Amino acid sequence: MTDPHGFLKFPRRPTPARPVTDRLGDFEEVHAGQTLLPLVSEQAARCMDCGIPFCHSGCPLGNLIPEWNAYASHGDWQAAAERLHATNNFPEFTGRLCPAPCEDACVLAINADPVTIKNVEQAIADEAWERGYAPPQPPQRLSGKTVGVIGSGPAGLAAAQQLTRIGHTVAVYERDDRVGGLLRYGIPDFKLDKRQLDRRIEQMRAEGTIFRTGVDVGTDVDAAELLHRHDAIIIAVGATEQRELPVPGRELPGIHQAMDYLTHANRVVQGSSPQPALDARDRHVVIIGGGDTATDCLGTALRQQAASVTQLDINPQPGETRPETQPWPTTHPRIYRISHAHQEARHRAGSDPRLFGTATLRFEPGTAGRVGALHVTLVEVGTRAPRPGTEHTLPAELVLLALGFTGPPHHTPLAQQLRLAPDHRGNYARTDAFTAHAGPAGQDDHRAADRVFITGDAGRGQSLVVWAIAEGRATAAATHQYLTGHTDLPAPITPTT
Repeated sequence: MTDPHGFLKFPRRPTPARPVTDRLGDFEEVHAGQTLLPLVSEQAARCMDCGIPFCHSGCPLGNLIPEWNAYASHGDWQAAAERLHATNNFPEFTGRLCPAPCEDACVLAINADPVTIKNVEQAIADEAWERGYAPPQPPQRLSGKTVGVIGSGPAGLAAAQQLTRIGHTVAVYERDDRVGGLLRYGIPDFKLDKRQLDRRIEQMRAEGTIFRTGVDVGTDVDAAELLHRHDAIIIAVGATEQRELPVPGRELPGIHQAMDYLTHANRVVQGSSPQPALDARDRHVVIIGGGDTATDCLGTALRQQAASVTQLDINPQPGETRPETQPWPTTHPRIYRISHAHQEARHRAGSDPRLFGTATLRFEPGTAGRVGALHVTLVEVGTRAPRPGTEHTLPAELVLLALGFTGPPHHTPLAQQLRLAPDHRGNYARTDAFTAHAGPAGQDDHRAADRVFITGDAGRGQSLVVWAIAEGRATAAATHQYLTGHTDLPAPITPTT
């Protein structure tokens, strides 16, 4: 166990980021190049080894957090890595990208600062790679069954790795030129260095997973034909339908969806394009939205040397502590949080770039017919109705819409060929076994639907990377159950969790 008095001896000390001035000059990870194992071991020693570890309930993967905290506190990185990988295929991703709901559920968070679980997780994962504790795990024998996975985001990759390791032949189909889905082109390198992704993909190749890039299933290959090639199909295409902002002037040039902007920027960083098609340099940038995607746009625009960057959040500014309506152990309560990108914007401009409780009324043109400004207003808490007398104008030469996603696309050849039906939330409808609901009537359609599984954001809706991996693992267990009649693969969640 950890030091029983560790939480009394040591204050919370998160892993420090690189200096802001250094970070703004490149796209390297904010924690790149640091060796802080003594600090991480000390922080792991703050774990209380609770009788009922609520951090388990805060993590959809059911990560064995107290166990690998204990090993990390004693510097046993191999044992820590084994316990970490027991529940999580890609801890180097979650250790960098997950907002750590486990920390909000930490028992210490009742009246003190929680354990730095996220930092410990990343350190264990990185040490596992450095010390050779994450070798490929090819199957001892093949089952003779084949599975096609459509989409190579975290859910698709997790499902593919689980099924490959247990002996099925798995082919992953990715419509883009590189594997990774949202991890590849949706997440900036300063949050996830793509060498982390490439290393994991090479591990999966060594295990036997087949990757086919540049294949848009439904267009380049008929999805129904692909279903005939495989014993089962897993749909892991994500929730890519971006929410719109239907206000006057939306059609003006210079107003773009945030994910389009991030994709162009990430392609440049990874050497796929010489320069971004959407560039913030020397422009007044306004980002509409208050989530992680908006924050990613903020950090990217700062690195592209925008003239100014403003972020609009229609929600009121939250307080510094948990609201009474979200008591412990409510995971990820709505409190005032400052990301690394917000810290960078404060360093450059001297103030928080966010305008809370603010809504967009309309856009107006500037020079050359492009967007030049937007009219905004403060809104009433709760109703979001405009507050009279608060309308004002902001300069805006590049506007990025980061309003979230409404679900997977439904009017695509893939959805039509497999007769994927929408559920009441706009996601692909599925049963309690992760299989797709059959489309228009017909016994053959129902038999085909038994072999089509829906996972990740495509079935759950827009969510976190940790939920995507949990979905992928659970879907792999359901697929294995269908293919063999039994399963010993872990299923951390159900489709309705």
